[in-house]
Amino acid sequence: MSRTADILERLVAFPSVCRTPNGEIVAFCHDLLQAAGAAVTVLPGPEGDRANLFATFGPPGVPGFILSAHLDVVPAGEGWSGDPFRLRRTGDRFVGRGAADMKGFVACVLAGVADLPQDLARPLHVALSYDEEIGCVGVPHMIERLPDLCAMPTACLVGEPSDLHPVLRHKGKVAGRITVRGRTGHSSRPDLADNAVHLAADVIALIRDLGRDYGANGPFHPLFEPPASTLQVGIVSGGTGVNIVPDLCRLEWEARAVPGLDPMVILRAVEAGIAALLRPYEAAGRSLRAACEITAAYPALDLPDEAPLRYLAEGLSGQPALGAVSYGTEAGLFQAAGIPSIVCGPGSITQAHRPDESIGLGDLAACDAMLARLAATLVR
Repeated sequence: MSRTADILERLVAFPSVCRTPNGEIVAFCHDLLQAAGAAVTVLPGPEGDRANLFATFGPPGVPGFILSAHLDVVPAGEGWSGDPFRLRRTGDRFVGRGAADMKGFVACVLAGVADLPQDLARPLHVALSYDEEIGCVGVPHMIERLPDLCAMPTACLVGEPSDLHPVLRHKGKVAGRITVRGRTGHSSRPDLADNAVHLAADVIALIRDLGRDYGANGPFHPLFEPPASTLQVGIVSGGTGVNIVPDLCRLEWEARAVPGLDPMVILRAVEAGIAALLRPYEAAGRSLRAACEITAAYPALDLPDEAPLRYLAEGLSGQPALGAVSYGTEAGLFQAAGIPSIVCGPGSITQAHRPDESIGLGDLAACDAMLARLAATLVR
């Protein structure tokens, strides 16, 4: 336990906020994994300043088991009672940004591999990704490289905080940015201009109404709250002055889709609705335009109730499975790649993204024990 705590202290000290370079924390994890005997590969992302990391213990040509986690955290924000990037102990809890989401799990993994048996019959893989917090941006690049790194894995455990309850399902997601362009002019002659904010308002109403339609008509999944897919607009920006007709407006939106509904289907519905809004303006020769950009996307996780991985995870963690959770993870991407996947990690999701984020010492100890039991299943 002291080793796990020491590693967690080091991990929290790296301010690995999403959308920022992560070379230092990747190098730290690389050195620990390599010292423990792993074959380690750093996989730079297309951004140039961020990388995934993939490590293998045991024979890479044999199907094995992936432990997956992300190294990025959300910005600390305000409201902390101390330095968010300095781990401190308060009673029986460790406090620091990422302690629960999800550097606590990473610390357990990095501590546990030092005691791995030398005679693994099946490999254990450690997959550490970047920019999960902005929509699982990094891990698709790593999954694409898996055929070059190992035999097709038999299972993946994503250690997001779930109080060590194995999670079978979560919704999928697509998020995007819509840029509306018009023609500026003086507000006294709006007839000579094209108001981008007004068209953006119609787009917002379109997204709102699509969300209402899914809420009323489904498809539904009774294990989720709410039981239907959802859409919302979260950010709107446009205009420079009340007496100027705005020629630019941007909005950011997201949809969360129940298992069985591809989030891209919702995206296509939004795009089709925008095209319909634009047709009258295009026919009249107006200058209004709208462009859609995907900023994040991942599929739902949907592991069957009777899946062997469910029973394995319950046995390893000592906790019953949860049918569904409302947050999303990288597990859906691994599942989409043909790898049965489950979510199971220490700490509570209620601690994620909040000031004074914390994880219990008992949570870490229980995760250490779970990973030791997993390692025992991989030996000859």
